[in-house]
This record gives sequence, structure tokens and C-alpha cells, in this order.
Amino acid sequence: LSPPGLSPVSPIHVYTQREVYGTVGSRVTLSCSFWSSEWISEDISITWHFQAEGTRDSISIFHYAKGQPYIDDVGSFKERMEWVGNPRRKDGSIVIHSLEPTDNGTFTCDVKNPP
Repeated sequence: LSPPGLSPVSPIHVYTQREVYGTVGSRVTLSCSFWSSEWISEDISITWHFQAEGTRDSISIFHYAKGQPYIDDVGSFKERMEWVGNPRRKDGSIVIHSLEPTDNGTFTCDVKNPP
């Protein structure tokens, strides 16, 4: 039961690889799959964040919304990132090309399925 005026909420389960390895100069796919008991809305959004090793701050590096991928136009990933996901197939994966030593860190995939 939900309190009056609130819609029931269903979770989205997001799955990523625990660790991904790549060599400098190569490419790596960062897989992000998700599952929900609810239908996938046209308003689904997928955001990738990056936290460089040894830092506390996380930055947004990629966003998918309203059916369009948006690669952030700042930061070291802007020219090296490729959207390979397909939300209809519950896939929010990206590829990073030309790996650099500074790419080492934590990548997080966040999926929202409004309402």
C-alpha cells in the first residue's frame, strides 16, 4: 500500500562488471544492463559517472535522455566515448577508446525509469 497521493515505486536492478581491465591505447566496453518489473518508459535516463582513483569527487561523463545520447563536452572522455547501449534491450553500455593511465578509477551506471 502507498500513502495517499503517492504512486507505488518499483526498483530498477542495475548490473555492471565488478572490474574491467584494459591496456593503454586499447578500448574497453563498460557494460550496464538493467531490469525492472515495470515497462521501460520513453523517459528513461542513463547516466555514467567517473571517480578517478585517489579522488573523492565524481563527474558525469555521459547521459542518455529523451532517446538521445549526450557525451559531456568537458573532461578527458569527450572525444573517446561511444554509446553502444539500447534501452529497449535494457542495455546502457558505453565504450571508451584510446585508454589512458588517468582513466583508472570507478565508473558508475545510474538508470532511472520515470515516473
